[in-house]
Amino acid sequence: MAALEEGEPVPRIKSFIKRVGRMTSGQRVALDTLWEQYCLDPEKSYDFTAVFGNDAPTILEIGFGNGESLAKTALANPDKNYIGIEVHKPGVGSLLLQLDRDNITNVRVFYHDAIEILENCVAEQSLAAVHLFFPDPWHKRKHHKRRIVRDSFMQLLAVKIKSGGYFHTATDWEHYAKHMLKILVVAENFTNQNTEHAYCPRPEYRPLTKFEQRGLRLGHGVWDLIFQRV
Repeated sequence: MAALEEGEPVPRIKSFIKRVGRMTSGQRVALDTLWEQYCLDPEKSYDFTAVFGNDAPTILEIGFGNGESLAKTALANPDKNYIGIEVHKPGVGSLLLQLDRDNITNVRVFYHDAIEILENCVAEQSLAAVHLFFPDPWHKRKHHKRRIVRDSFMQLLAVKIKSGGYFHTATDWEHYAKHMLKILVVAENFTNQNTEHAYCPRPEYRPLTKFEQRGLRLGHGVWDLIFQRV
């Protein structure tokens, strides 16, 4: 790789691999027919009050996978608005199918890099919360630099989350849980919502996914971290 010239920006390290993957016919149809209804333009900055037509609290979820958890949460909480971000296109199609099937109107979707969405599309102090459930732990040490939870990420969240809002992350990889805890406890403007222990019990608003239920039956642990923006 050629050396960078003086003043040239340092390339951003991606915390994900954008891929299309195998897609069902239903997901393809959903992407073709429902995109305009639910998906937002990553090139635009948004006022979410105008997007949803109300001033309900807006919660952003990064990496919603197949959308199962996000759809359940939004359906159970019609008094809140949800923004989902995902880079796996079949997952976007799957969520759109669920939104249409259950007539869920309080969700909008970005198919793009979460960091760029936060930087360019989300107004300051506009989010009630940010959810990050089971992010890629990038197990190998040489890949740890790709983990999304880092100092710069928390600095960005401090700008986008309202005072009194929160950041909630969960992982089934203990090493990553410890890594995130080290970053969160020193993050300016954030404080642990569990004052007695490092980790929090799973709150009711985070539904168990099939993958998580299977892991729990096998004795795998899950660690939730919830830090309030102060």
